[in-house]
Amino acid sequence: MGGITGLLILIIIVLIFTGTHKLPKIGEGLGRTIRNFKRSLSEPDEVDITPRTQDKNGKDGPPKP
Repeated sequence: MGGITGLLILIIIVLIFTGTHKLPKIGEGLGRTIRNFKRSLSEPDEVDITPRTQDKNGKDGPPKP
């Protein structure tokens, strides 16, 4: 069982368990997830290289300008 037959059976099972009124929300969530994943792959990682200062308690504070 593969290909289009398996996909149709899977869609029918999902429709039975979730109902048709939840299907748009599932599609929206899946689309948002894929969009965020693609965005994270294409954007370079941002690195904060500003030095941190320590207060008198030894905790890091905000960087001084």
